[in-house]
Amino acid sequence: MTLDDIRPGESCTVVKLNDTGVTRRRIMDMGITKGAEITVKKVAPLGDPVDMTVRGYHLSLRKSDLQQIEVESVSA
Repeated sequence: MTLDDIRPGESCTVVKLNDTGVTRRRIMDMGITKGAEITVKKVAPLGDPVDMTVRGYHLSLRKSDLQQIEVESVSA
């Protein structure tokens, strides 16, 4: 399952980052690392970007970035 499969109000834990290079480093610098808990807060009306809480702060990412982050569902 990837992060773009998680719906608003659900939480998950990061299992793996599939991206490489600069994009991977950028995502890791934002606090999205293996074991980080993420709660999806809301999705923009057209589906992109997605607002989430990571390590106590809000973050918005594009769906293309979310598809590169493998997660494990924590709660519904």
